[in-house]
Amino acid sequence: MDSGTRDELLGRLAEAVGSVTTAHPTRVAIDGPPAAGKTTLADELAVVLRAHGREVIRASIEDYLFPQSQRYRRGVYSGEGCYNDSFDYDALHRILLDPLGPGGNRRFQLAVYDRRTDTTTFQPVTTAPADAVLVFEGVFLLRSELIERWDLRIFVSAAFEETLDRARTRDRAMYGSVVEVERRFRNRYIPAQQLYFETARPTHHADIIVYNNKPQQPAWAARTF
Repeated sequence: MDSGTRDELLGRLAEAVGSVTTAHPTRVAIDGPPAAGKTTLADELAVVLRAHGREVIRASIEDYLFPQSQRYRRGVYSGEGCYNDSFDYDALHRILLDPLGPGGNRRFQLAVYDRRTDTTTFQPVTTAPADAVLVFEGVFLLRSELIERWDLRIFVSAAFEETLDRARTRDRAMYGSVVEVERRFRNRYIPAQQLYFETARPTHHADIIVYNNKPQQPAWAARTF
């Protein structure tokens, strides 16, 4: 395991991305529990990669949610529902991951869902350069439905109590109160992550694990590239 500054971590991740050799865009997954720091890390990595001259496609699993009527059909506080009913993986394959993968035509769309309106959205079709990098962040990215679609797999690890503490501030406005944030995490999001760890074992499949309890003093463990 290595440790260092945030900039050193980002440099290591950019090096790992650069080491991937494909004839199609490099598809990078940044996985981890809610509030582990995935979005921040993905945004920072995108900046570094662009500074290195790479075109970056920045996307999120949140744009592939099913409507609330489907994802909450087992109840708002169901961990099993969170894990099994949240995301439209077929659409994600069809409009983004497969077009950017081996044999794809590189013509992709970024989203199928608008969370603000809880409705389907239609994005313009864009053609990616062959040397582009897809930086894709979200939960459950290393489950069996997705695991083979990634060219580099990064898992952002943080203790559940640490993520809950962050969410109390981050998600208060979204859910209306700290009490509701805690209820969502303890009844839905954390149990869903526990189910994910039990069934998919994501840390066993990650190429790089980022230990993010202290974001400005991260540690990381990587396979040899």
